[in-house]
Parts: sequence; C-alpha cells; structure tokens
Amino acid sequence: MPRHASTPATAHDGTGTPPVTEFPVRRTQRRILTVLLVSQVLSGVGLAAGVTVASLLLQDMLEITALAGLGIALLTAGSAVAAVVVGRVSQARGRRLGLAGGYLVGALGGGGVVAAATTDSPALLFFSLFLYGAGTAVNLQARYAGTDLAAPAHRARAVSTVLVATTFGGVLGPNFTAPTGDFAVALGLPHLTGLFLLSSTAFALAALVLILWLRPDPLLLARSLPAEEHPEHDSAASPPAPRSERWAASLSLGVLVLVLSQLVMVAVMTMTPVHMHAHGLGTAASGLVIAVHVGAMFLPSPLTGLLVDRYGPITLVTAAATTLLLAGVLAATAPGDSVALLTLALVLLGLGWNFGLVSGTALATDAIPLATRAKTQGLIDVAIAIAGATGGLASGMVVAAAGYPVLALTGAALALALLPVIIATAYQR
Repeated sequence: MPRHASTPATAHDGTGTPPVTEFPVRRTQRRILTVLLVSQVLSGVGLAAGVTVASLLLQDMLEITALAGLGIALLTAGSAVAAVVVGRVSQARGRRLGLAGGYLVGALGGGGVVAAATTDSPALLFFSLFLYGAGTAVNLQARYAGTDLAAPAHRARAVSTVLVATTFGGVLGPNFTAPTGDFAVALGLPHLTGLFLLSSTAFALAALVLILWLRPDPLLLARSLPAEEHPEHDSAASPPAPRSERWAASLSLGVLVLVLSQLVMVAVMTMTPVHMHAHGLGTAASGLVIAVHVGAMFLPSPLTGLLVDRYGPITLVTAAATTLLLAGVLAATAPGDSVALLTLALVLLGLGWNFGLVSGTALATDAIPLATRAKTQGLIDVAIAIAGATGGLASGMVVAAAGYPVLALTGAALALALLPVIIATAYQR
C-alpha cells in the first residue's frame, strides 16, 4: 500500500480537499475520471444547442442570413474569455470550482437565450450566446483535470477518456431537437428554444456533478503530494535535460500543434458543405459527411491516448501533421460531387485533429509546472479558440477569392510546415 494511504489525516485545506495522506493516488484518479466522464456526457448534450440551432435562431430573429454566422462567433468569443477566467479560478481555487462555475455560467447563458427569443430581444440574445460559450470552454478544459494526477505513462489515456465522453452527449443532443422543440411550443416558447432548455439543464447538472463529487480536487491534491509520491516522480529515470530547455521546446510544439490542428480542421470543415452544395449535392449528403467527420474527431480518442502513452507524443504529433496533410491534399483533388472521397478527406481531417489534440495536450501538460499549470492551460485554450474563429472566418474569404481547393491545399501546407518544427523539438528532447 502506498505510504500516504496509511497515515491518518487530521486537517483539511479549506477547499473541500482532505490531505493527500487519506487517498491512494491511483484509486483517486480512477474516481476523478469517472466523475469527469459523467459530467462530459452531460455537457456534450449542452453543446448541441450552440452547434445545432444557434445560427438558425439568429437568422429567424434578425431575418438576415448574412448574420447567421454571428452566433458561432459569439460562442467562440465567450469561450475564449471563459478559458482565461476558468484557468485563473482553477489555478487559485482548484478544478472543481473553476469547471463547475463555467458550466453554471453556460447554463445561465442558455436560459438567457430562451428569454431573448421569447421577448424578441437581439441584444439579450447576443449577450446570452456569449455567456453560453463558457460551457464550450469548460468542456474542453475538463480534459486537463484528467491529467493532474495521471502518471506521464498514462496521461494521454486520461485525456482521451475525458474527450470520448463528450462524443456520447454530442451525438445524443441533436436528436432531441424535435421533441424539445415540441415541448417548448407546449410551454408557449419559440420552437428553436427547446434545445436550449435541454442544454441549460444539462450544463447545470454537469456543474452539480462536479460540485458534489469532484472531491478531492485533482489539481489541489497534485500540488499537495510530496515529490517522491507524485505520479510524475521516477527515481530510476535518467537526469532530464535542463528544465528551461525542455519546457520551452515541448510547450512551444504542443501549443503550435493544438492551434494549427484547430485552424486547419475548422477552416476545411466549415466550407466543405458549401463546396458540396455548389456541386449540386444536397444537405443530406453534406450532413452525412460532417457527421462522420465529427465521429472521427472524438471516437478514436481511447486508441490515440494509448498510442501516445506507448510511443510518445512526438510520434503522434508527426502522425497528426501527416494525416492533416493527406486530408488537405485529398479534399483539394476530390471531385466536388464525390461524396465518398470528400467523406474520406473529412475522416482524415477529424482523425488528424484528434491526433493533434491528444498529443499536443500531453506535450504541453508535461512541460508546464504544477505551480502555473491551470493558468497556462487556460491561455492555451484561448489560443485554440482564436485559431478556430480565425479558421472559420478566413475560410469563407479564401473560398470566395480562390476556391475550395486552394483552401484545402493551404491547410495541407500548414500541416507540412509542422514537420521541421517536430524534428527540431525531437532533437532537443
């Protein structure tokens, strides 16, 4: 039995986290992953409203199709701001308060969307969608909570466990669009607000799960561990390279992979349905392609985590760059009316994004010291959010000016540019 498991605890730290001596770390880590998994399934349902009906709701209220994309922009902006706040709160008070607080803000935003649609208030709708974006930020940041107590050899699998849980909620959520819409109408509310009613409830329940059961707090517990008892400690390991050099190289590569993976994925994904429509394919075909793409983004997570832990993040970062490169080339060369080839291209795009997210997160987390981990992770997710917004906004302009193949090849070129950076980082490590 670990030494800290046998020593009785006599005091608490005031945050709801008992001293480390009460808890065998591995058992606590398994429990934390279970709690995170439940909260991620719920929050995945919550995310569905923003993705599925936010733009439609804006279009109906404003009656201007050109502004329909403003909904996603507001969600992204809210996500970026929330990432900073959640990171700082988590740094100061622990993951439990940071993540639960973000979900509660997202639930409040969903309720505001319902109120705005009911009262026909565009200003309230804009503000509420901004708040709703906090749920998106927390859903992404929850993956970090799974790594706080994970040993380096299991860290990527912890990330992937949290990520794949989102898939179940994300798949279930859109299927409730019709029944929740009917329920909203029965309450005298606009039909499109039904999914936001469900999402607000789901975010609130996710917050409740974290408040009640994310104990001990993983980040606070990790900080309280003596160095020799921490999962990261390996007394048999050879002396590492100087901390500053390893920190800079791994963190820089991890952030670069996360940002470029998001940028390329969002840009190509956003314009693929438009490209297909321009070649005579209907919404059913484009919907199928996007659905398979989203599955490729999340479902391989357990396998990706296992591969990162077994072969190292550098190997999977290389696989991410290579897969995104192949996706861009295939999307650029596939006929616009070929559902099969475009589906394959979008599967590769989702898979490359998955490789990049899991391996990039592992690289960055390995490089950040516990003392500043949550705060720095929040800033990283701001960069990811900005990259996604940039990719979405720029993709339309590129396609309008030069066409979809040029957009896809640009994404491939960005992925190719990662390879020399990977080689340089591998040499430093």
